[in-house]
Amino acid sequence: MSTKTPVAAIAFKADGAAGAMEVELVPLEWLKTHEEVRWNKVEELAEMTLKWGCYTKPLIVDKVTGAILDGHHRHQVAIKLGLTKVPAVLFDYLVDDSITVEARQGSPMEKISKQDVIEMSLSDEVFPAKTTRHSMDWDTPPIMVLLEDLR
Repeated sequence: MSTKTPVAAIAFKADGAAGAMEVELVPLEWLKTHEEVRWNKVEELAEMTLKWGCYTKPLIVDKVTGAILDGHHRHQVAIKLGLTKVPAVLFDYLVDDSITVEARQGSPMEKISKQDVIEMSLSDEVFPAKTTRHSMDWDTPPIMVLLEDLR
């Protein structure tokens, strides 16, 4: 990724240990999806985002590949609104044990690995919506990044 702009360092607590999470503005074109979205949810979220005038939750993204781990709907909202950047928290997905992935109940896959997610995000295909469930040892922090700062 060529440019990223720090927005805020957010304190968090995970497993009893305090740490910091940096929210950055990342170029929309760098991000890669691995799952389809539910378009009715994109429409609802776009309406709410316009009403609020800001993003209230960052995307969770692999810092090596740009694979979106959490935030596919927010990504599509950014495209719909003509934004050029989105707020994101970046992690080295393949080595960070605080992020895990599993196949959702009812998904077409019985098991899924982090490598499967990365490979799909780098391909020209995507999994069906709600195939994967990512879990983190921490809660995604609330943010307030104005839409005008994302244009």
